[in-house]
Amino acid sequence: MTAEREPVQGQQLRFTVLGPVRAWRGDEQIHSGSPQQKALLAALLLRGGRTATAPELIDGLWGEEPPDAAVAALRTYASRLRKAFGPDSDVLVSESGGYAIRIGIGAVDAEVAEQLAAEAEKAQHSGDRSRARELINKALDLWAGEPLAGLPGPYAETQRMRLEEWHLVLVETRLDLDLNVGFHAEAVSELTALTAQHPFRERLRELLMLALYRSGRQAEALAVYNDTRRLLAEELGADPCAELSELQQRILQADAGLAAPADARTSGTGPTFVRPAQLPATVSDFTGRDAFVDELSDQLATAEGRVMAVSAVAGIGGVGKTTLAVHVAHAARHHFPDGQLYVDLQGAGPVPTEPQAVLGAFLRALGIPDSAIPKGVEERAALYRSTLDGRRVLALLDNARDAAQVRPLLPGTEGCAALITSRARMVDLESAHLVDLDVMSPEEALVLFTRIVGEERVSSERDAAMDVVAACGFLPLAIRIAASRLASRRTWTVSFLARKLADERRRLDELRAGDLAVRATFELGYGQLEPQQARAFRLLGLADGPDISLAAAAVILDMDTFDAEELIESLVDASLLESAAPGRYRYHDLVRLYARDCAERDQSMADREAAMSRLLDFYLATAARVYALERPGDRLVDHLAPTERPGLDFPDQGAALDWLFTEADCLLACAQQTASSAAMVRRAADLVAAAPDIAESGVNSRRYEAVAAAVGDAARKAGDLQAEGRARTLLAHALSLAGRYDDAEEQAKTAWELGRAAEDPVPTSRVPNQLGIIFALSRRSPEQAEKYLLQAIEAFRKDGNRPGEASALGNLSRVLLETDRAHSAVDTARQGVQILGSLGHVMRLATGKYQLGIALSGSGKHAEALTELTEALTLLQECRQPLWEGMAHQRLAEVHLTMHQAAQAAAHAEQALALRGHGGEWRRAIVLTVLGKALSQLRQSGRAEACWQEALSIHERLGAAEADEVRRLLAASATAATAATA
Repeated sequence: MTAEREPVQGQQLRFTVLGPVRAWRGDEQIHSGSPQQKALLAALLLRGGRTATAPELIDGLWGEEPPDAAVAALRTYASRLRKAFGPDSDVLVSESGGYAIRIGIGAVDAEVAEQLAAEAEKAQHSGDRSRARELINKALDLWAGEPLAGLPGPYAETQRMRLEEWHLVLVETRLDLDLNVGFHAEAVSELTALTAQHPFRERLRELLMLALYRSGRQAEALAVYNDTRRLLAEELGADPCAELSELQQRILQADAGLAAPADARTSGTGPTFVRPAQLPATVSDFTGRDAFVDELSDQLATAEGRVMAVSAVAGIGGVGKTTLAVHVAHAARHHFPDGQLYVDLQGAGPVPTEPQAVLGAFLRALGIPDSAIPKGVEERAALYRSTLDGRRVLALLDNARDAAQVRPLLPGTEGCAALITSRARMVDLESAHLVDLDVMSPEEALVLFTRIVGEERVSSERDAAMDVVAACGFLPLAIRIAASRLASRRTWTVSFLARKLADERRRLDELRAGDLAVRATFELGYGQLEPQQARAFRLLGLADGPDISLAAAAVILDMDTFDAEELIESLVDASLLESAAPGRYRYHDLVRLYARDCAERDQSMADREAAMSRLLDFYLATAARVYALERPGDRLVDHLAPTERPGLDFPDQGAALDWLFTEADCLLACAQQTASSAAMVRRAADLVAAAPDIAESGVNSRRYEAVAAAVGDAARKAGDLQAEGRARTLLAHALSLAGRYDDAEEQAKTAWELGRAAEDPVPTSRVPNQLGIIFALSRRSPEQAEKYLLQAIEAFRKDGNRPGEASALGNLSRVLLETDRAHSAVDTARQGVQILGSLGHVMRLATGKYQLGIALSGSGKHAEALTELTEALTLLQECRQPLWEGMAHQRLAEVHLTMHQAAQAAAHAEQALALRGHGGEWRRAIVLTVLGKALSQLRQSGRAEACWQEALSIHERLGAAEADEVRRLLAASATAATAATA
């Protein structure tokens, strides 16, 4: 190949063949002529710079019947291509009676794809599956439809088939990688479509079976095998390949090897040769911590004056810092044949050990006589370093207060190392390798508990044992104490201990054994706090959420965010609070209990209630702003309780939704917690009302439902009709989303009565709309549904709530469709869409288009329905509403089924299922029914029946009327199977 040409004006020719054949110079497309001329171009590009003779080209372009002037035609095409290439015309060369195109590496998209695929293979062989998957996806992105699209001739047809096969192989490779990195649920949808397009490709069937199995859909996985076996027998007279049959057997046996592979880790140990040997004994039941052991061992194995600081994420006492450090130090002794030093620096106590005293002890241990040890810290440190020069010694500095305490104790010479434990993160310790030690994983915690208590006592009560270690917050010290108490009391059962620890008020008192006590460990840290730090520690522990943002923490503390951050970070440095993420903080569960004990003891009730009231105000005001951005024109925000504190401002809707979904758990926890106060229950109900996206997204719908119920109960106890009415309204909405229509109806009617009694426009307008939805979706009484929805429209108009009116119109269109008024249904749905479009209401516009799509489909306008539903799906994805996304996919699947497009229908149904259960079991059963219909049309009857069996099981469990339809489908399938074998 000739040398690569310099690009013209900084640009270079490039070509595409993985789609229509095109030529480009920079961003400018070059006209490459007629189909025959493009066929010549493609034939030359795909030879990688090699020369193609005229006979080869003629045969490739025209086959066995070339025109008489074929050679002249070739010359004409070549001349036109050179002219089109302009300044780069000499890339097309004539030699040896033929032609070649000589261009730089990577100028053809197929060549780029080959390079990416080769790199992906290397990454996969090296174990980097994520990188391999990324590279394969880049290669697949280069395809732009059918390769060599529209080109005539035998050569183009052969290459087209080759490239299509290669594309499919790459897709299979990427799907295999998907399954190996945990994307099995997402892969099912694509694999379902691919197996429909390529029914005899067994590798795709194998991947589909594995994806279904890993998604918990074993019956469907086995049904895929049965469908494949039947198809191959009927069409080819063959049996499934050995790999497919083996996979079926492994699924039947629930082979543990079918789970996603995990990387094994090992930690090395070596011979011991010590002088001095001051390390404490390592515990015989050391458990887990493999990653930390490996990391620290690797650092110690290559010690070149390195310093390693081990610290818990929150630095909490009892997390196992000393146990880990001692274990690692023992394992690394062979790297330090000249000795290991150890000292407890008492950093968590009231009087930390002075470095001067430690240096004296170390020097004596290293053989320096007392008479030769100087008095000052600097002189002792200098002698210490001189003594260690040329020796390989490890110093384990345990329980350090801060960096200042340990600096004089660092060896500082090549070949030595210091391993430090501390409750504080030593970010100011120069050249330190910082390791944050977290609590144990549940599996590690259970293993530790079992080793202390004994396998015999734990094996029969494994669930109770998990409850015990969870109550201990997976904190090693707490687990060791609980296990030791049980081990010393042979009459106790694991369940009895679990019940004792279930009482949060007594849990810290229960976690005491001999001279070990969790509370005493925490008190050491708390006693060192300044008054402002102690107040922050107490107040921040009041909130129930899993963590807390800096903005919310500042509100609780009644401080600006700058001062609050400085104070909170000091608690992180003191190892009493964890930095969960930038700007977010959390307590360990047991530390939170201790903080609350301190608050009850040292903080007045008025202070505690004021702090929670401030937090509630903050969440309510901010959620109201999110609601207003998401639902412009909706009157709910005008009916919410006033707040004394402002909320956050957002630059756009995306930032507002980011905040809402990030804070969802904390927001709901605050609503439930503050509802117990009669003074705050109304604002708690309004907080739930201002955050319906949490329920409608499907992400936290069950939690939302539980909180709405709890707030309603608290409001009833407080005698607040308005708060209870709103809470019941929200509960009815959540229950309806889950398909629990009987419960939803009961709550809605209660809410309506309460709303009328309190003269509250929120339930009096929203409840009839909700009842209309309930009666329409459950198909109980279309007439009653229409009556409710007309009442809702009137109430929304009276309140001036245009988005609410549009929502009710969309729901009314469903009822009109059910009662054979398709034309009116479409018109009514369009009215709702027009209102929402004029208000700029993205989320509601999406649901309006969803309703319009259903109406259009019901009226026989399937193409228009697909357009509206597709637009709705796009908007719902922008609004991050997975529950509604799933519903849109379901409706798209139904429309495709009506249009006899079974493969597309199955793909949409699978995408709905891949959204991981958003919408509850009832909606999952509906989607499974649709998927079964699509699979049946695709002649995958076994898998279709598996879907219907699962759907029937769900419907029967819920007592849903849809069970009858599924029974009919199963009966028809059985009849068809009997007829086929007769």
